Amino acid sequence: MKEALFYCSLKNQQVQCYLCPHECRISNEEFGQCRMRKNEKGKLYSLNYGVIMAYHLDPIEKKPLYHFYPGSRIFSIGSAGCNLKCEFCQNWAIVLGQPSGIRMTAEEIIAIAKTQSQNIGIAYTYNEPSIWYEFVYETAVLAHQKGLKNVLVTNGFIQKEPLKQLLPYIDAMNIDLKAFHDSFYREICNGKLDPVKETIRIAAEHCHVEVTTLLIGGMNDSIEEIERLSCWIAEIRPDIPLHLSRYFPAYQMTAPPTPIPVLTAAREEAKKHLQYVYIGNVHRVDRNTYCPACGSKIVDRSCIVEIQGIDREGKCSECGQMLSIVR
Repeated sequence: MKEALFYCSLKNQQVQCYLCPHECRISNEEFGQCRMRKNEKGKLYSLNYGVIMAYHLDPIEKKPLYHFYPGSRIFSIGSAGCNLKCEFCQNWAIVLGQPSGIRMTAEEIIAIAKTQSQNIGIAYTYNEPSIWYEFVYETAVLAHQKGLKNVLVTNGFIQKEPLKQLLPYIDAMNIDLKAFHDSFYREICNGKLDPVKETIRIAAEHCHVEVTTLLIGGMNDSIEEIERLSCWIAEIRPDIPLHLSRYFPAYQMTAPPTPIPVLTAAREEAKKHLQYVYIGNVHRVDRNTYCPACGSKIVDRSCIVEIQGIDREGKCSECGQMLSIVR
């Protein structure tokens, strides 16, 4: 076990964790809500430090990141644990599992990442990366020194201080914005909306950010909610890509899959306010990227990913519009 960061000692061997907004008060021999941080005699420890539950070389588009080195691959790793309890969790087998995978050091992860073909870096994904913050931080610092990119795929439910300490080493984030009303977060995810919004605001000032919202029929897919969500993102930056992903039954949620027309209507509404909106988890859907000014295709994803309409300065080769594509 590794002693945790971001906690303080209290009376009677209690500790208070302030890594995430739950701010768990944890008695001796007890666990935080994430189940991966344990109080041992007045000290807080990370139980999943260096524990790898899953790893794979993924297309960067799978994160999903469509505007960050399109067509590249990234070495993806994950552990156990999460600080939310989403009823529709798609990775619940990993997230809720015991930290019993293989143990590796940051140096070993970097060495493997360096050998992967077409790999641009490391993505911390599959479970919530902030829950194994200590290992993610150490690995990200070393990866940064070795010239690798660092990507977080996260629910954004983290306190400002740990986020700001990590951000200098992070190149891109895909942040889940699970809904745009607090009752959804409280009732369905055991969380809160405002800290996630704050994470998006802060991250957008420091690295490349894309946002994903999983649309669930009758719960977070109304046109009114999509309008409020996309308008809020546009206030930060209208060129932040938004991925509207199709829900399928998973874990404790048995509602039917999101109808395709609902996703299409949501996309059309979001496009009124944002320059780049995509539909995810749907076959035979247009995943290409188009210039927001002239409409010409700039990234083709119909077969292999091909950048075809961006000049050396990052502008549309047809009309000169500056594009938010990192490459």
